[in-house]
Amino acid sequence: MSERSLSFGGRWDTERATPMIFGLTIFTSAMLVFSVQPMITKLVLPVLGGSPSVWNTAMVFFQTGLLAGYAYAHLLQRVSSLKLQVGVHVALLVVAATFLPLRVNGLLGDPDPAAPIGWLLATLALSVGLPFAALSATAPLLQAWYARLRAGHADGQNPYVLYAASNLGSFLALLAYPVVIEPLASLSGQRLGWSAGYGVFVVLILALGLTVWQARATGRSGPDPRPLPASPAIPWRERGLWVLLAAAPSSLMLGVTAHLATDVASAPFLWVIPLALYLLTFVIAFQNRPWIPMPITFVIQSALLAVTVSLVAFRSSSWTFLLLVNLGAFFFIALWCHQMLAARRPPPDRLTEFFLLLSVGGVLGGAFNALIAPVIFNMVWEYPLVLVAVGLARPWRGPLTLRHGSFLLGGLALAILPHIIYDLVQRTPALWPMFHEISTLQLAMATLGAAAIFAFMVRDRALVFTAILLAVTLSAQHITRGYDWSLTERSFFGVMRVARIEDPGMGGPVHVLMHGTTLHGAQARNPEFACDPTLYYAYDTPIGVATWVVQSRAPAVRMGVVGLGSGAMAAYKRPGDSLTFFEIDPMVDRMARDPRWFTFISHCASGPVETVLGDARLTLANQPDAAFDLLVVDAFSSDAIPTHLLTVEALADYLRVVGPTGVVVLHLSNRHLDITLPAVAAARQLGATERHRIYVEAADRPDMSEASTEVLMLSATPAGLADFTTDPGWKTIAETDVRPWTDDYVNLWGALMRGSF
Repeated sequence: MSERSLSFGGRWDTERATPMIFGLTIFTSAMLVFSVQPMITKLVLPVLGGSPSVWNTAMVFFQTGLLAGYAYAHLLQRVSSLKLQVGVHVALLVVAATFLPLRVNGLLGDPDPAAPIGWLLATLALSVGLPFAALSATAPLLQAWYARLRAGHADGQNPYVLYAASNLGSFLALLAYPVVIEPLASLSGQRLGWSAGYGVFVVLILALGLTVWQARATGRSGPDPRPLPASPAIPWRERGLWVLLAAAPSSLMLGVTAHLATDVASAPFLWVIPLALYLLTFVIAFQNRPWIPMPITFVIQSALLAVTVSLVAFRSSSWTFLLLVNLGAFFFIALWCHQMLAARRPPPDRLTEFFLLLSVGGVLGGAFNALIAPVIFNMVWEYPLVLVAVGLARPWRGPLTLRHGSFLLGGLALAILPHIIYDLVQRTPALWPMFHEISTLQLAMATLGAAAIFAFMVRDRALVFTAILLAVTLSAQHITRGYDWSLTERSFFGVMRVARIEDPGMGGPVHVLMHGTTLHGAQARNPEFACDPTLYYAYDTPIGVATWVVQSRAPAVRMGVVGLGSGAMAAYKRPGDSLTFFEIDPMVDRMARDPRWFTFISHCASGPVETVLGDARLTLANQPDAAFDLLVVDAFSSDAIPTHLLTVEALADYLRVVGPTGVVVLHLSNRHLDITLPAVAAARQLGATERHRIYVEAADRPDMSEASTEVLMLSATPAGLADFTTDPGWKTIAETDVRPWTDDYVNLWGALMRGSF
């Protein structure tokens, strides 16, 4: 074979292999980055409960890890030799491999439930920080390498296309985790599989090193691909705009997640959808030919933003409609911001600086939502405020015309009108009958919707558009705050509200405790009914029946309750009984003990009631064997019991603390998931005796007096449930092939599918 053919063959192989290896390597690193996030977060759930804030705080850590990786990539570009850059990065990846297989580092011990954020961030850093940062550096680093290797080629002028491949890998990994990875693999299997994937990634990086060496050997780029010519410095104003355009979608991603989970629907996997949409907007924005052109994005996001701002305060509309509107608005707002960033991207020599500043914006947006907002706001204020602020990310044009001024005055008038009417009605009892008939809330929504139309008509004027949106937001929040709740408090674990509603069957006003869209307790304010346990704890519900049956065994019993709520179980406490609540959120304990809101503990219980703070899996482990005669497990994060409280290991500990004849009652009521069958399978694996019961609330009872309830009752021996065998309401579920959940395996997707059909 001639030298010419060898040269041609070597050149053809390199030309063809280079884009393919770069794309595959970036795609692989992105899949690893976004599959490790839910995996490592699941590993810490057993010590921090199932709060959405665990995910939001973890997202801040991952965004910070991304920033560290991008900063490293930017600094590494100062090394002129591309071969040396490859060598340094390979060395870092080898050092990071010492963290494998991934596990939760126990150096910091157990978290303080009053201040868990610092513990979570530090533990994640010790557990996965270096591998995550090293992988995160891949996207900007390889794009910079690609631009140098392909200098002089058309594709080398736009290495940003590889960023779309990176986000496509992230998008697919995120969707695959709940649907494929989690159902098919245990956590230990996932950790090993991820470690193997990390090894594959290192091999791909070595293949890239070989590509660099080939480029040097063929002499096409000299002894080493030369650094790109320096372009003019980027003005600081432009850099600041990059940061702000990246911060807004990052904040909105967490904000819409918290808003939907708190005020619209507590559906499982809700956190996946905003993050997946966020990644998809990057894919579209950085394509050579975006699927959605910028002018179309602008019109759609203007309309959806105006509509969403007018609706975000209300919870009375169809939840599916609100879900679609909020997610649609988030998608097109994020797409608009990312398309603006793509249009402003600098030349390839400034690529790593560009992505570093985008990462700074992502961290700032996430930190505002996860770290700052829960401290300064008592509700999810950050979401509507950022929605309004993002209205400024649109054209800033010349002076206002008469048309613009007319729409501004009309929009402001319509936005303020419901506020004025609401205050007038509140101060004028004679108007109450009239506005009760036409529904003030529906009137307010219609008026604010009209104001949103006025805002849309001036969408090409940033200040006018934003001014109307701000007026709409403030008016809507003022009205709904007066209608929906008397108290709102917020902690790391969520937003809790106390609503005051009228229930004539319970003697008038009733205080209702709400976490998101789920009721967690209710108490009549009328002294005649105040000490009657309500909702899931009412006398005729399975929890109520189980309590009085166990109490009938002895004049003094020991009761434990996982999950405090309003403290309704305290109404069952007799003088000789002992009662201990296990509650993860100190704020809930304060609310339940404050007589202004609930008096089950302070007035109804006979004797003192103890609260043990912390995740129940940790605090129950400190209890002695046979410490309780009855243990009620009723810990919910909005609509769902945290999964780590339903594993084989968790049930084994429950059975241990109630002894051979004690009773465990698992409250399993749920609107979306079938969590009963995994619990039954876990109980049978442990050899426990179990009984199941579904109670349907009576139609002739007051609204807040009781609620439909599903429970599974367990005991270590048949003797523990002997008192219930004659009651036909308690049944045994047929044999099931559902796999029991363990600390190493949970299949939420299967539970969702069973619960949907």
